[in-house]
Amino acid sequence: MATFLTGNELNSELGNIFEEASSVIILISPFIKLHERYISILKTKKDRPDLEVIIVFGKNQDDFSKSMKEEDFNFFKEFPNIEIKYEKRLHAKYYANESTAILTSMNLYDYSQDNNIEAGVMTKHNLLSKLGVVVVEGSLDNEAESYFSRVIEQSELLFKRSPQYDKKILGLTKKFTGSKIIVDKLSDFFADRIKLGLPKYKGSLEQNKSERAEGSGGIIAGYCIRTGKQIPFDIKHPMTEEAYKNWAKFKNREFREKYCHFSGEESLGETTYAKPILSKNWKKAQEIHGF
Repeated sequence: MATFLTGNELNSELGNIFEEASSVIILISPFIKLHERYISILKTKKDRPDLEVIIVFGKNQDDFSKSMKEEDFNFFKEFPNIEIKYEKRLHAKYYANESTAILTSMNLYDYSQDNNIEAGVMTKHNLLSKLGVVVVEGSLDNEAESYFSRVIEQSELLFKRSPQYDKKILGLTKKFTGSKIIVDKLSDFFADRIKLGLPKYKGSLEQNKSERAEGSGGIIAGYCIRTGKQIPFDIKHPMTEEAYKNWAKFKNREFREKYCHFSGEESLGETTYAKPILSKNWKKAQEIHGF
């Protein structure tokens, strides 16, 4: 039976998928930037070689860092049984374990989970496609599983780490001895960007307020929504430290501010701490920063 989810209930059930997984976790999302609560849950699964983790992300073919953050890749690559794959056409979002799946509008991205209006449909199912078994013809969960199994199969493998075992007693039992990296196209990608001093987000933009400016250290900058000063782009903290201290006295997330965090142009009161980017710049900001 399918269950319609929104808001906190959607976030909670997604956390339950991670927490209740015993044999497989499937994460399919164009953009991946883990929320702290999901990191906390997934940390309890990091020493489980019997738990297979499959991740597919997408978009931004020339710059994977727009779709998957380096810190999240570093977190995931420590799992002993994991595949990370890439599909440039991906726009769908699907999260599952061996018994539950959620088909949703929500990216696996902390900003989406905290701020956007999102919805999803949760189904209960059995992941038996690997055995070629179809339990209920035409059921929603079966059709979704079958579709996303094809997406996984057709995606490009960028990272794979597999558990290694010693067989015991005529091969009837086995002992986990560690894990081995089989494929790794992502470590060099992120390492080369640091070594060469490349910006986190590829693509130079004009150095003026109507576009964007590149800040120190090769990181594309944002602007304080209260003072207009250049700061690191961070949609959750769109102010200088001094401006934030003043804002924190009242913590009014809807208080009208003066500048756009993305472009630095005057916003005429159309930006707030809750919505620090002008509506006209929102699509471009999403394309560049991947939220």
